[in-house]
Amino acid sequence: MLARFTRMLVLGVTAVALASCAPVQHPAGTATHTDHYGTPVGTQPVREGGELVMGLSAEPDKLDPTTSSSLYTRYVMNSICEKLYDNDAAGNLVPQLATALPAVSEDGLTVTIPVRTGIKFADGTPFDAAAVQTSLQRHLTMKTSQRTSEMGPIAGIETADPSQVVIRYKKPFAPITAALADRAGMIMSPAELAKGEGKNFADNPVCVGPFKFVKRIPQTSIIVERDPLYYDAKNVHLDKITYRIMIDANIRAANLRSGDIQVADTISPQDVDALAKDPDLRLLETGSLGYQGIYLNIGNVDGVGKPAKPIDTPLAKDARVRQAFSLSIHRQALVDTVFNNWFEPACSAIVPKSTFATPAGTACPAYDPQRSRQLLAEAGVQLPYPITLQVSNTQDELRYAQALQANVAEGGFDLKIVPTEYSTLLDVQKRGTYEALLLGWSGRLDPDANITRFLTTGSGANYGGFSSPALDDVLARAARTSDIAQRAELYGQATQIIQQENPYLYTYRKRLLTVHSTQVTGIEGYADGVVRLGKAAFTDPKN
Repeated sequence: MLARFTRMLVLGVTAVALASCAPVQHPAGTATHTDHYGTPVGTQPVREGGELVMGLSAEPDKLDPTTSSSLYTRYVMNSICEKLYDNDAAGNLVPQLATALPAVSEDGLTVTIPVRTGIKFADGTPFDAAAVQTSLQRHLTMKTSQRTSEMGPIAGIETADPSQVVIRYKKPFAPITAALADRAGMIMSPAELAKGEGKNFADNPVCVGPFKFVKRIPQTSIIVERDPLYYDAKNVHLDKITYRIMIDANIRAANLRSGDIQVADTISPQDVDALAKDPDLRLLETGSLGYQGIYLNIGNVDGVGKPAKPIDTPLAKDARVRQAFSLSIHRQALVDTVFNNWFEPACSAIVPKSTFATPAGTACPAYDPQRSRQLLAEAGVQLPYPITLQVSNTQDELRYAQALQANVAEGGFDLKIVPTEYSTLLDVQKRGTYEALLLGWSGRLDPDANITRFLTTGSGANYGGFSSPALDDVLARAARTSDIAQRAELYGQATQIIQQENPYLYTYRKRLLTVHSTQVTGIEGYADGVVRLGKAAFTDPKN
């Protein structure tokens, strides 16, 4: 039973990742794309040393794995803060700071994680089970933590000895291994956390990783340098990585061509075809575990995690208005028009063609502007119904929002667009100072992390203040079982509830596009959205 539970858990999340790595299917007559994740340096000859510069498409939020909610923070943290587990290019969960996959008790209530010993954090503090316990406890209990709901109903965290951490659960929680393959599994130096009770950890993040933090210049850059204490330092080749904030896609593309930067993330579909033809550049691309969509504020009045309060607008109070908004969105046409067939519609949080996908779980809401107007009439609202949408001030997001504005007008909506800086958008999302907000999620291996943390009552990432006892129950039952078929069926039920209430409108799924110079190698980009630079290197010009 123990082996079967662990095996089913790992196989389930692996199947999701593998399915997401399949080439995107486009309508007949349009382009298709093949995944290319990059490859490790391996045995190829490379030049030791040098500074790699990456053009980062948005500024990360605080460099604190407990409180962060930004994809771009994950890029930086991937170089300086390893996790208990990771996923590889094929979507397999693999140990990183752990030494093996967890052992789970017969009743599913005890999870034992073997961890590395004899290694050190970047500040020289020894890494052991006690250090792991300290970080996990912080992720679980810190008031501003964004990780709490990801970790499940934990009763306690203990250390069996310096090499083993034991998590005890009130109820079984199948997604825990996948959760520990992201920020919930990032382990911070207990010595650094002890300073000022860890309140300023983001100013000097100290972890175990191939690089260590040097400095941050707000809105400009983040610099990390090689950590000589890293346990696998022999496979770290670069001296330094500079993450340069470059929000404008055109500027990132121009700097790639000029050689001022060697890597750029989130390449615009408007630029990618031309860059892919450049012999001095290489395109990495993969399908995504994540999605983009629209948060609708239903009850987030006092800030995320606080008790929801009524918002006196038809959009917040009446599910018919939210359903009408969903019916007004022509997901396929918008994606094809705005993104040149590089992206695909997103109909739910479930990755299509994965082990967890069912007809109910991946069903796409209809496009029916006539029915939308009927629902608005039934709700007694005046047409056109106004909605204020805050959106990141990047070119692609604004282009999509403008197309959406014209699209939903057919269904009886007057969409007002408010361009907002990405970092401000994250703050607005948490404080609840919005009506509608276009913002996505980079995705995780297990569906629980793509749904539960955002839509269960009182969750620290329930940015819309939504509450549905029926949805809470279905998601809790899905997390308690290791049976993949049962979980898939329950996530189908969850999708049906979400599409009835529409607290979040799924709109499209990105294809992850990263371009790098052929002068560097060992850069990898996976379906989890993170570009990995930790063991990259400059190519050897002699070979």
